[in-house]
Amino acid sequence: MKFFVALALFACLGSLALAKDDEYCQNTVITACSTSAFSGKSNSICNARFAGIDHIEPEIQSYINANLAKSYDYLLLATHFNSFQKNRPGFQKLYQGLSDRSFEDSIALIKQVTRRGGIVDFNTRHESAGSVSTKRGTLEVDELHSLALALDTEKQLATGATHVHSRATHATDAERDPELAHYFEENFLGKQAESVRKLSGYANDLAKLMKVPDPSLSVYLFDEYLQKQ
Repeated sequence: MKFFVALALFACLGSLALAKDDEYCQNTVITACSTSAFSGKSNSICNARFAGIDHIEPEIQSYINANLAKSYDYLLLATHFNSFQKNRPGFQKLYQGLSDRSFEDSIALIKQVTRRGGIVDFNTRHESAGSVSTKRGTLEVDELHSLALALDTEKQLATGATHVHSRATHATDAERDPELAHYFEENFLGKQAESVRKLSGYANDLAKLMKVPDPSLSVYLFDEYLQKQ
């Protein structure tokens, strides 16, 4: 108990210079050994929340939900092209990879939010001007239209990442969060831009190859190309 009280006093000394009018010191000393003091919902300074996490957390929550939804959509596309009727292993590989990436991005964001003292609540939906739409249209499409659908999805995810980065960078002093802005810049902005560039190239290449009376051979060769990527 003495150890935790000492830690609270040490935190108090550092906080006085930042918040002279707040009674963080007294409140922390009194509640330092209580269970609620170290919970994520406590008003104590004994947590990992700082900068603009309170204002940006809902935007990140929305982006996590979008990535999970898009991961499922990509998985459905991969399953569609892996059927015996379609038998397009190259397209299946492409969409399975995008599904895995979106799911892994969701997990990484959950870890980032909790590292900053946040709580991810999947029962809460947050919609804003920069939120990614999670509405699902038909996914039983042909090869060319599937690439167009994937390109639209990647543009939405890129726009969503840009929105979160913009909120973390260009907000007011109380809402600004350079650490979260740096995290999105390092892990999402460049990656999403590269994904948009790749899929736009795929869509344009296949569209040109299909400008023949019978495009079945063109689609087959393009699928073979995707298998090697």
